[in-house]
Amino acid sequence: MESTGQHNIQKQILRASYGSIIGNGLLSAAKLVAGAVSGSSAVVSDGIDSASDVAVSAVIAVTAKIMEKRPNARYAYGYAKAESIATKILSMVIFFAGGQMLFSAVGHLLSKEPREMPGTIAIYVTAASIVCKLLLSLYQTSAGRKTGSSMLIANGINMRNDVIISLSVLVGLFFSFVLEMPVFDSITALLVSCFIIRSAIKIFMDSNVELMDGVKDTSIYQKIFDAISTVEGVSNPHRVRSRSIGGKYMITLDVEASGDMTLSQAHALANRVEQNIRSSIPEVYDIVVHLEPYGTCPEDVYGVEEKSPGKSGQTQ
Repeated sequence: MESTGQHNIQKQILRASYGSIIGNGLLSAAKLVAGAVSGSSAVVSDGIDSASDVAVSAVIAVTAKIMEKRPNARYAYGYAKAESIATKILSMVIFFAGGQMLFSAVGHLLSKEPREMPGTIAIYVTAASIVCKLLLSLYQTSAGRKTGSSMLIANGINMRNDVIISLSVLVGLFFSFVLEMPVFDSITALLVSCFIIRSAIKIFMDSNVELMDGVKDTSIYQKIFDAISTVEGVSNPHRVRSRSIGGKYMITLDVEASGDMTLSQAHALANRVEQNIRSSIPEVYDIVVHLEPYGTCPEDVYGVEEKSPGKSGQTQ
């Protein structure tokens, strides 16, 4: 049953990826053609950005196929971290596209050739692009929430940013026509390229967290401590460690309990700790609970311990 559910999720992710590839492909072609015909460098830049979204969606589709592979001796934790590697690659693709746009915009601004007013077709294509991009963004975000795919959610946010980019292009075209100063078109292209580069750097830095076995939301630790506090018979949670795997948490922790328990009793107690944590934090990949007799807690050299009087509660 679980395998069937995972397969259905896989199909939804792929369907959303293919929809994004087709939608962004058509938008990119329309903008590039309209930008070339109208002479608008800002619209051409927007078209290049949409082309990068096609590459992004293609990488998501390939990554989704990789992530469904079963764990093996080489990758005992499975292939879920392929998502972080893919995100890193996507950030580089977006950065490259933004860099190309930046050099092109600077070249247009420094060029001494007389600038011509962009054609009105650029306005119509840009306005249509805003509507289409907004619909694609909503679709990607909705599919990401249904499947729990951080890739699709990130892609939806990226497309929402594209709506802002297209709006800025539309504003630049408006001022170009109203003030009859085509230089505004090149300035808009420059600003759009800077925005894309900034987004690429942010995506690159965010992907470091999972690759370095960290968590973006450190409040996860307080949720773990709260869940443990409701289990009678355990105390002093320490050396608590959490890391992200494919948007889920791999949690390892130590707790103290009575040393007089039988193995079966200790096992049952550890299971209660695990179940309480899973109830509080649904996005769990796996949990490892280590029980120690009262008073035998070694000096912590890593991990997180619960804040209490006389304890710092800091990450060691």
